[in-house]
Amino acid sequence: MAFAATSSSARYYYYAAQSPTVHRCGVIVPDGVLFASSKAHKQLRHLLLEKCQLEGIVSMPSGVFRHYAGVSTAVLIFTKGGRTERVWFYKMEKDGYSLDDKRNFIDGKGDIPDIIERYKKRREESPTDRKGKCFFVPYSEIKENGYDLSISKYREIEYEEVEYEKPEVILDKIEALEDQIKANVAELRRLLGEK
Repeated sequence: MAFAATSSSARYYYYAAQSPTVHRCGVIVPDGVLFASSKAHKQLRHLLLEKCQLEGIVSMPSGVFRHYAGVSTAVLIFTKGGRTERVWFYKMEKDGYSLDDKRNFIDGKGDIPDIIERYKKRREESPTDRKGKCFFVPYSEIKENGYDLSISKYREIEYEEVEYEKPEVILDKIEALEDQIKANVAELRRLLGEK
């Protein structure tokens, strides 16, 4: 397969996956590599799924590499050769430091111990709940989605339904609060006038 990429990072990842010296690899990539629509990025994802065993993707929050880059990143874990049957995804939410510009120490660990533990046990646990922190996605589903490897494509987000009071009830409450404020102000004026 001819690989014509203008992006030096896409070329690097492609050659890392093709390198005769690399057998097993963990590579940190910008999120764009997981879903970008350029021919080079699609070829790279195709290679990782068809010619390698893409074992896992850890999606990291933006801010993890603050001071260097503010973009969201992911770790791709793959073994050269074989073919991917399913991919393990993990949604990392914290790395043990604040995700702002200061990167203050929180606990220095965040989700990292859980990622390591869950990755080691991924085959026996075989998580399928897409609302959880980690889950498997079959290769066939990824292929149907144009080799998109972004976790947001497959993760289910559960939205909690919120019921609000009718506008009339809210307006009545606002008027009652306003009346209370007016009464308090009048009492303050009365007290100040007595002195």
